[in-house]
Amino acid sequence: MRLVIARCSVDYVGRLTAHLPMAPRLILFKADGSVSIHADDRAFKPLNWMNPPCKVKEDGSTWTVTHGKTGEKLILTIEEILHDSTHELGIDPGLQKDGVEAHLQELLAEHITTLGDGWTLIRREYPTAIGPVDILCRDHAGATVAVEIKRRGEIDGVEQLTRYLELLNRDPLLAPVKGVFAAQEIKPQARVLATDRGIDCVTLDYHALRGIEPDNPTLF
Repeated sequence: MRLVIARCSVDYVGRLTAHLPMAPRLILFKADGSVSIHADDRAFKPLNWMNPPCKVKEDGSTWTVTHGKTGEKLILTIEEILHDSTHELGIDPGLQKDGVEAHLQELLAEHITTLGDGWTLIRREYPTAIGPVDILCRDHAGATVAVEIKRRGEIDGVEQLTRYLELLNRDPLLAPVKGVFAAQEIKPQARVLATDRGIDCVTLDYHALRGIEPDNPTLF
């Protein structure tokens, strides 16, 4: 990962245009090919970003980030570099689920046909370069499906699944890979984002999966 702190402006050129005026920014170039620009007052959310795959061209004070598929661009105009360093973080072991999420994953893997008749499990914790996918399976038509499981489904969970899908779809043995975002509760904003990205949302009933109640999950 490369970490740059610079006084810069940023222009996004693509389906729309956006401009960040000159100010100190944190710029992250990650090993997965993503680039994100951060301020100091928005928690973890970037001001602007480009999902992988990206190409970066540095031409003096102008840095251009181009998306390898869509051609969209982030154009950074650098006035002053305050810090520039590179760090090798290695392979991340992934997020450790709490008891409920881990059990939901185990139960859903055991009863994968809860998602649909004819569905089959490939494996739990499918390894990728950016962490393990909770469940990788196939639907009734044989298409590959990546399932991300949360106790509470929020936007960051959809973003996480999006990153997995972008990576998995580069594998010709798996592609095309669809996504399912599964949680006990899914926030409206997360559902809207998932739908916009072609990801199905499933509301899981923890007690039903444990065999306490007969209810099925609801697929939207």
